[in-house]
Amino acid sequence: MTKIELANRWAWSRGKTLTRGFTAATVALALTGVFSPISDSLGQWTAISATAEEAPAKKQKTRRVPSLSEGVYKKLGEGQEAIDAKDLAGAEEIIKTALDRSRRYNENEIANLHNMLGYIYYLKEDYDGALREYTIVVSQGEKIPEGLETTTLYTVAQLSYVQENYDDALKYMEIWISKALNPSSAPRFFMATVYYQMKEYDKAINQMQLGIQIAEERGTTVKEQQWSLLTFLYFEKEDWPNVIETLKVLVEKFPKREHWVRLAGVYGQEGFEKEQMYSLEAAYTAGFLEKKTDFTNLAGLLMQEEVPYRAAKVLLAGFKAEAIEPDTTNLQALGQAWQLSQEVDNAIEAYEGAAKLSEDGKIYERLSYLYLEDDQFDRCVDSATGALDKGGLRKAQSVYIVKGMCQYNLDKLTAARDSFVQCRRVARREEDKANQRVCGQWITFIDRESARLKQLAAASG
Repeated sequence: MTKIELANRWAWSRGKTLTRGFTAATVALALTGVFSPISDSLGQWTAISATAEEAPAKKQKTRRVPSLSEGVYKKLGEGQEAIDAKDLAGAEEIIKTALDRSRRYNENEIANLHNMLGYIYYLKEDYDGALREYTIVVSQGEKIPEGLETTTLYTVAQLSYVQENYDDALKYMEIWISKALNPSSAPRFFMATVYYQMKEYDKAINQMQLGIQIAEERGTTVKEQQWSLLTFLYFEKEDWPNVIETLKVLVEKFPKREHWVRLAGVYGQEGFEKEQMYSLEAAYTAGFLEKKTDFTNLAGLLMQEEVPYRAAKVLLAGFKAEAIEPDTTNLQALGQAWQLSQEVDNAIEAYEGAAKLSEDGKIYERLSYLYLEDDQFDRCVDSATGALDKGGLRKAQSVYIVKGMCQYNLDKLTAARDSFVQCRRVARREEDKANQRVCGQWITFIDRESARLKQLAAASG
């Protein structure tokens, strides 16, 4: 299987939504109700972190930041009341009016007003506006509380990503990491997603590996989405050993059809056909196989490994699940599996269904051989006749031989002789000396047998 075929099979088009991770909707969900300022016990305005699970800011010397004036505090309270009342237009007007007097404000007051305005824009789904306001907040540097700064840095990084400002997203996340104490794996996975969008796969892989290392050290869960992103990154670099390793993690931790089938596909591409078969068998046992190719690929591998009975069972399961259509090709494959399993009756049933749908007589020809072996001579004659009528045979003379043999076993010597005469005629035309000789020998044998029977009849009469 080529890389392109494998890519099509994996349907990596879904990877854009799978690996992007932080879509606008995702960020919106993360930020809901988060950036509304609240008053702390010191009367300073901060914001609740959108990433509460993240590590706190590094413990440094407590910042001395300018305090909020009573006027600014009052305006922020009025803005919050308007937000609570869902009067976003009113809230925006209150804060903008307050900002018109910004020359009189210190950095902390400016930051808190822009922080609330950013939140208002966020609620209005104006992400450009929200990003602009939050950027002003962090630009105030160490003149604002650490909690407000770190929270807003993380937000700016996320919103920059949503707006496809990838360089800014990385810059602000790096700043956030530098200010956080023992950050969790989340910012590393975020940065990996950004690098993925920039098609810088090596850097993305490095960030993913760092994130996984941090998560494992902390005993926290690495999500399916994150393992899938790492798998895709390895896939893009054609690093097949690592693709296999990450897929093995996925099938163990998140056993799903897509992961098992992808693992089987890579095994097959890399020539590990037994591992490919085992992967599909595991998926089959777990009930994950759904599509036609799932069942037919596994059946084909089982046939290749000379396990035809198991292959037949897999194909039957595919028919039962209505994943495989009972067409000529599939029924013939089932018949072949049963035939190699020495399950003659089952093989005959499958071939009969295939023969009726076939446009040529090849399957009827195979049926005639099976009927001959099973001593079902009447059906043998019917199948051979059907094969000859439909045509498209590689050697019609061979079918005439089978038909003649079955007729002979039914004691229909005249009909059998006619079949062998037809066989010899076709063999001559095809310059097939071997079958010409065989059919001639049968004609001579039948003639002698007919003469012997006549003599016996005359003698007994």
